[in-house]
Amino acid sequence: MGVAMRRYLKGIYLEKDFPGPFRGVVIGDGHALLIDSPLRSEEVRDWLADVEGLAEPSYLVVLDTHPERALGARHFRLPRVAHAATSAAMSKLPDTYKGTAHPIGGETDAIKRITGVHRAIPDVIFRDEMIVELPGRPVRLIHRPGPTEGAIWVEVPDKSCLYVGDAVTVQEPPYVGNAVIEEWLETLDDLRGTRYEEYRIFSSRDGLVERDDINAMARFLRKIPVRLERMDDRENEARAATSIARELIEDFSVTKRRRPIALQRLEAGMLDLYRRDHSEEA
Repeated sequence: MGVAMRRYLKGIYLEKDFPGPFRGVVIGDGHALLIDSPLRSEEVRDWLADVEGLAEPSYLVVLDTHPERALGARHFRLPRVAHAATSAAMSKLPDTYKGTAHPIGGETDAIKRITGVHRAIPDVIFRDEMIVELPGRPVRLIHRPGPTEGAIWVEVPDKSCLYVGDAVTVQEPPYVGNAVIEEWLETLDDLRGTRYEEYRIFSSRDGLVERDDINAMARFLRKIPVRLERMDDRENEARAATSIARELIEDFSVTKRRRPIALQRLEAGMLDLYRRDHSEEA
């Protein structure tokens, strides 16, 4: 059975058959640019089989370092494209990844052991922006830090569409442990500006998103620095992170079934962000 890929415009697709974030496909004159990857080898094989029915896979773009989207890149024999900060961060990872060692509320938490992580490191990097020349369809990659320092967007100008990764999430909170909050808020300000007023905007977690979703995301992010300051007044930082996560998750319409993992993601992210910021201050 084929993979369910939804076509939004001619040559513009999203896939959500497999666990983790949506994967994107941009097609230009028989060639395909892939955005992010499934995690497991059998998922990659099934997805590629369907993509190959549309066009020849030519590039894989990795939107940031989140393991759900980055680790599957080790299965591809394509140019792997990402921001320089993403490549540098992935280069520091051990070649064996154990999701159980540090659960972050994602699909990779269930992974006991992944080897060959270094095969996923992007081999084509850029710093500000880059044009990928798909035949008949230039695709613009833009550095837009926020969820991570090396987060990027994929813009398809001739179709007025934009893949923004985890910059906007609607149903569930993102992992914020690697976030740069002020830059994330600036990114959302730009996303709400006139440049993208007529664009279709695709989130990796929710598909097509609206302007109200971007506003809601900004409101959520503005709360985080205030909550981090509140953690300074608590003796037990882990307990403080749990309490704050239970408060902040109410900003999202998480289903009952997904609530435990979404809550764990928010707890882990707040605690990791707090510890990172305090480590940098020390």
